[in-house]
Amino acid sequence: MTPAIRLIAIDIDGTLLPASGSVMSERTCRALREAQEAGIEIVIATGRRQAYAAPIIEPAELRSETVMITSNGTVTRTLGGERIDRFFLDVETCRELCPVLREFGGLTVFTFDREGRGELVLESAEKLSGRISLWVEANRAAIEEFQPLERAFDSGEEAVQGMLCGDIATMRQAEDALMTGGYADRIETHRTEYPLRELAILDILPPGCSKGAALRRLSESLGIQPEEVMAIGDNFNDVEMLLFAGNPVVMANGAPEVVQMAIDRGWQIAPNNSEDGVAQVLESVIESMRVPSMEGNAN
Repeated sequence: MTPAIRLIAIDIDGTLLPASGSVMSERTCRALREAQEAGIEIVIATGRRQAYAAPIIEPAELRSETVMITSNGTVTRTLGGERIDRFFLDVETCRELCPVLREFGGLTVFTFDREGRGELVLESAEKLSGRISLWVEANRAAIEEFQPLERAFDSGEEAVQGMLCGDIATMRQAEDALMTGGYADRIETHRTEYPLRELAILDILPPGCSKGAALRRLSESLGIQPEEVMAIGDNFNDVEMLLFAGNPVVMANGAPEVVQMAIDRGWQIAPNNSEDGVAQVLESVIESMRVPSMEGNAN
């Protein structure tokens, strides 16, 4: 007998959210609530920091103890703010990375795990807004500029995440440069690509951090086995959690290479995000939980 699914980890961008807009559909909100009410642990796993992710999730009215894996696995908290896990980038590593990342366009952001202005630090919001203007406007209250960026670390406070933004080819070059330039044992890198926008984000995390690593720790703490876990995602930064989960699901709108991975490995492919793909998957899981009960009543 196939084990019942007890936990479902779900990405936000390109997965819970439709292709256009930043609001989950009513159907998706309802499916999330119903899954949670059915006893399934709903976990939100995103590259966003919590302050930028929580407002997206609030319309679903999930319980405050709902777990959010944020900053691509660096910080894990409940929706209500209770911290579960947090990891940091070494200050000197961040200082050293600043000139290296500047060579790839200078569109660099570091995230600190604190609220308000200075949660996000960068050299020039104006320069960054040329490529991701909506992100800049949505996060302006949290942004503080430092010139040069190295000054952001003068206080000795450690960041939880770095981000480099640019075109796909350049971000792939940057990742290769970091991994071959003596940083492989000091950082973890995760890439997210949006081919239709010719945009890629390279996240720089503390060693060993990923959505998958955070999901593994959480599952173990809850006594949940990988075969009882479903993970739903669309991009390269979701791969580790997809590999961990016994029930991996890739969105049809996902990065082509990730979709091909799903095909090659026989993973489930969900309808795309503009067709409420997550809701359709959740509804199917909930329905499968009802079937044995109905069969038992028939006997």
